[in-house]
Amino acid sequence: MKVSEKSIIGELVAADYRMASVFHAHGIDFCCKGNRPVEEACAENKIEVSKLLFQLEDVASAQQEGAVDYKSWPLDLLIDYIEKKHHRYVTAKSVEIKPFLSKIADVHGDRHPELHEVEELFDGAAAALAQHMQKEELLLFPYIKKLVNYKSGDPLPQPVGFESLEAYIAETMQTEHENEGERFRRIAELTDNYQTPADGCRTYEVSLAMLKEFEADLHQHIHLENNILFPKSIQLEKNL
Repeated sequence: MKVSEKSIIGELVAADYRMASVFHAHGIDFCCKGNRPVEEACAENKIEVSKLLFQLEDVASAQQEGAVDYKSWPLDLLIDYIEKKHHRYVTAKSVEIKPFLSKIADVHGDRHPELHEVEELFDGAAAALAQHMQKEELLLFPYIKKLVNYKSGDPLPQPVGFESLEAYIAETMQTEHENEGERFRRIAELTDNYQTPADGCRTYEVSLAMLKEFEADLHQHIHLENNILFPKSIQLEKNL
């Protein structure tokens, strides 16, 4: 794969998900802000372009063993995977994490008042993601599956609940993704990138570890939609 300063971040990760670890190590958002060229992200994060390109090329040239090529999957299979892996994860972990954050905010909030904001941010993220996933499962995903299963001679599928697939994705889905990306960037900032302070207890440590894992899963979740599912769905509709 040819990697250059003009390469679009999201397209690189869509082609080889191993590159996500390089961007993550440098604090570069490859999901919500994946539509930027490498050089723009480097300038924003004050990273030497040649250094980042070397690391990306090193990953691209390494033998790829067992890596999943999500880009080659049929859209209906990708949708099922997103629902069963990522949607179920968000639903289950939201319920699991909330009492942990409430507990450490109660116990440590006097010395670490930022925990109250972390709890509020996560509660907001859980509620917003629940609504977002419902829109996908009830409106967006069924329409995309109808496009996939369309056969020549049949009436073209019509969207229900929105007028334009491309506009709905850009104005609603991707905007909501960006909102959650910003929310978790704030959580990471407040927690010093999920580092347990010296006076933090075991529950504190576990809570931050769970938050960090949740953010990592959300990044892959959004990446699969923003950089693979959405562009391919829009192109499929145009082709039909």
